[in-house]
Amino acid sequence: MEVFVYGTLTDPNRVAEVVDAFTFGPDATLVGCHRVDGAYPTLAPGDETTGRVLRTPNVGALDAYEGVDRGLYVRTSVPGPTGPCALYVGDPERLDAEATWPGDGPFDERVDRYLREHDVRVRTAADRPADTVEH
Repeated sequence: MEVFVYGTLTDPNRVAEVVDAFTFGPDATLVGCHRVDGAYPTLAPGDETTGRVLRTPNVGALDAYEGVDRGLYVRTSVPGPTGPCALYVGDPERLDAEATWPGDGPFDERVDRYLREHDVRVRTAADRPADTVEH
């Protein structure tokens, strides 16, 4: 599975402590959300954030690391360069981060709705339109 990572999991040494098998794809940009720092990094609506594409079959280990079962993060999915790309979004209230996800309802539903309605996606330099590539 491909996962967009933007915090501690961009460090290969940290990833090796969490999962048994992995490779990194290209550097990437998440278009439509920006990074916010709290107790741990998370995302908020708007703008963009840089990160990497992590490839691993050990999604359960990533879920445990991100505290999905404790409600710290939710795992969702956005379009990526080669198909769906998983993404972890931390609950700003649980992480003491300055971020607001619009709408009503549970956190995971607000995140999914925003990502879908705003066409949030992962891009690499190879799949950006030619006029946006820096020279």
